[in-house]
Amino acid sequence: MRGDKMSEDLTHFDRDGRAQMVDVGEKQDTARRAIATGRINMRRETGERILAGQIGKGDVLQVARLAGIMAAKKTSDLIPLCHPLPLNAINIDLKISSDFQSVEIEAECKTSGKTGVEMEALTAVTVAALTIYDMAKAIDREMSIEGIRLLHKSGGKSGTFEARR
Repeated sequence: MRGDKMSEDLTHFDRDGRAQMVDVGEKQDTARRAIATGRINMRRETGERILAGQIGKGDVLQVARLAGIMAAKKTSDLIPLCHPLPLNAINIDLKISSDFQSVEIEAECKTSGKTGVEMEALTAVTVAALTIYDMAKAIDREMSIEGIRLLHKSGGKSGTFEARR
């Protein structure tokens, strides 16, 4: 990538194509918000047992919510070029589908800072889904995690992003 157009567009690379942490020191603090979503698919029986609290490891949805919150707070420890952020709020919503064959996960993260919280929201969704898998894998190893994506981002120089639903 030695100084080509792509390295100029991708802020995590310097002019020589080397990975770098972006310098946000001169940026203004702004209110920032991101919402991410994802889903874990499962057998109907698995969803029914999660809803009924019949998974031996505990309340699956509450543990997944806490895991997602903890993961959002640790994102910069997991993603090498992410800045550590003071998070003002992390909200995670988990809903079992009406057919009991999936759990929809949505995470919202907020901060006032120099860089966005998209990675924190995406990490929260991912870890919440992995936690559900971990807690229910003894009865359903065929669960699948899919559709993890950013739905909304606001704040900062680049403005607002809304994903097509």
